[in-house]
Amino acid sequence: MNNTALTEKHISLGAKMVPFAGYNMPVQYEGINAEHATVRKSVGVFDVSHMGEFILKGEDALDLIQRVISNDASKLYDGKVQYAYLPNENGGIVDDLLVYRIDEKSYMLVVNASNIEKDWNWIQKFNTKEVEMHNISDQTSLLAIQGPKAAEALQSLTEIDLASMEYYNFKKGTFAGVDNVVISATGYTGAGGFEIYCDNAHAEQIWDAVFEAGKSFNIKPIGLGARDTLRLEMGFCLYGNDIDDTTSPIEAGLGWVTKFTKAFTNAEALLAQKEAGVQRKLVGFEMIDRGIPRHDYEIADEAGNVIGKVTSGTQSPSLQKAIGMGYVAKEFAKEGTEIYILIRNNKIKAKVVKFPFYK
Repeated sequence: MNNTALTEKHISLGAKMVPFAGYNMPVQYEGINAEHATVRKSVGVFDVSHMGEFILKGEDALDLIQRVISNDASKLYDGKVQYAYLPNENGGIVDDLLVYRIDEKSYMLVVNASNIEKDWNWIQKFNTKEVEMHNISDQTSLLAIQGPKAAEALQSLTEIDLASMEYYNFKKGTFAGVDNVVISATGYTGAGGFEIYCDNAHAEQIWDAVFEAGKSFNIKPIGLGARDTLRLEMGFCLYGNDIDDTTSPIEAGLGWVTKFTKAFTNAEALLAQKEAGVQRKLVGFEMIDRGIPRHDYEIADEAGNVIGKVTSGTQSPSLQKAIGMGYVAKEFAKEGTEIYILIRNNKIKAKVVKFPFYK
C-alpha cells in the first residue's frame, strides 16, 4: 500500500483511511455530508496526490500527444489545460486525462491513479519518435482546494492573481514560499477552486500554510467520499465506474472532446459510430420513488425488461434526493423518460434528467 506525503497528517486529523488505487487514502474526516457542504459553501482541501503525472518533452511531444488523445492539443497555448481521453483500439477508453501545455515543447499529462502504469505503457507504445518521457507521479503531491471561497482563502500565499484565473488555465509560480509550483483551475467538484502541484518535499509546508491562510474561512480537510458525491452532482464521469476499457466514448457523451480533424487511435471506428448513431447512452436520472441507486444495479422499463445498468449513484447531499448515472438503450435516453432501477428485485421509479444535477 502506497502512502502520500501527507498520510500522517490525515491520520493525525482522525481521518478514516481506506485503500484506493493502491494508496492509503482518507475517505472522510467528520462525515461525507458535512464535508460536501463545506466545499459547496466555503472551502475544503483534498489530498489527491495519488493521481499520476507524466512530463512529455521535445520537438515531437505534441505529435505524440495528438496521436494518442481524442482532443485537439494543437489548440492549446502556454498555461492552458484540456480534458481528453486515450482511446483504445477496440472502441473503449484507456483512461481520461488532463493535458497541460507548459510550453511549445513540453506538456504535463495528469492521469488517474489506478491507471498510471497502464497509461504510461500505452503512450510509450506510440512513442516512435523518441519523445522524452518522465513519470513524475511518485515525487509529485497534488492538493485540490475547492469551493467558492478558495481564491480569497489562498490569495495571501501567492502573487498570482487567483480570482482572475479562468477555468482550465494554470500558472507556475511561488506559492506558500515554495518556488516552481503549478496552480491550476480544473476542479472536479463544480464548486470552483484550484489544484496545487508541488514536489513531495514541500507538501507538508504547503498543507500547513493553506490551513493557516484559510483559518478565517473555516477551511477543512475533505475525503474522497465527498469528492465522489460532488463530482456526481455535476455529472462528471469517474473512470472505472462510468467509463472504462469497454465503454464507448460516444455512448458516454464524450463526443465534445473527440476531434476528427486529426488522426488518432481508432478515430475511423469512432467516427463511423458517431455517424451511425449509438445504441445506448450514458444518462443522468433522479429517483422519484424512495431508494438509492448503486453501481451495477440494473435499469428496466415499465414492463420490467432490462434496458441498462447504473454506473454511479448516491443520495445527493445538496439536492436531498437520490441521483445516478447509467447506460440505457437510446430510446430511453430522452429527458423526462421514466425508467425503473431494480433494487432488491423491486422496480423503483426514476426519471431521466439533464446534467448537471446541481445547478
